[in-house]
Amino acid sequence: MTEVLDPAELLHPDAFLSPLAIDDAVKRALEEDLGRAGDVTSIATIPPDVHAHAVLVARQAGVIAGLPLAVATFQRLSADINIQAHVHDGGAVAKGVHVLTISGPARAVLAGERTALNFVGRMSGIATLTSDYVRHTSGTKLRICCTRKTTPGLRALEKYAVRCGGGFNHRFGLDDAILIKDNHIAVAGGVKAVLQRARAHAGHLVKIEIEVDTLDQLREVLETGLADVVMLDNMNLIALREAVKIADGRVVLEVSGGVSLSSIADIARTGVDYASAGALTHSAPNFDVALDIDA
Repeated sequence: MTEVLDPAELLHPDAFLSPLAIDDAVKRALEEDLGRAGDVTSIATIPPDVHAHAVLVARQAGVIAGLPLAVATFQRLSADINIQAHVHDGGAVAKGVHVLTISGPARAVLAGERTALNFVGRMSGIATLTSDYVRHTSGTKLRICCTRKTTPGLRALEKYAVRCGGGFNHRFGLDDAILIKDNHIAVAGGVKAVLQRARAHAGHLVKIEIEVDTLDQLREVLETGLADVVMLDNMNLIALREAVKIADGRVVLEVSGGVSLSSIADIARTGVDYASAGALTHSAPNFDVALDIDA
């Protein structure tokens, strides 16, 4: 058995997840699963004084995330639940590793099983996929980022899982930073006009990023000197390398569109600074994790 960790210290040390977000997510998930009558199967078949001992097991290799939510799930169902943790969020595990040991009232353990597994499976899947992307960028300066293509209501959890996998977060919402997309440019009347309006409005701590899909647009942005970051949208590798030369360090360059596990290594070698991939959150496969009851 691996060392026992304090369940209160399971969050990734270099990432933040609000305890309010944890509490809210667990409350909503349990309300969804328990409904009005609770776990009628366990109530009907398990006497209230029966205790259970269980282990949460990783059934595949990968990166774990979501353990604080699993712990909070069980603890919300019973004050008599005892949990020992053997891995913290962001930890790499091999297949078969015992991640948590749970003991306490059997009804509470069984009632919380699916909710806990859903959190850990979803978030560990994101962390594991992100880790794969990051591994493909080794030896380059590229940072891989998530996007706002997240499950509604679970963005804070999913972006935290990206951090657990070694990735970085793009903006959390529309209020984080100014990100000018092609439709903004079209409505505002062009690159120069939209940047002038954005800069006049922005506070001194607000970054401005603008999306371009041609090298001519990139040159136009650079001429204004008003953008902090340029998003190179759906450009091929030849164009990306040329964009790096044109920018010559004057702005941060981010790649979006066409960013996949098969393309990320080539993108990283072009010399751009960031690549954002919606797939980290919207297409991550579920991590195989199970709760096994010790007889």
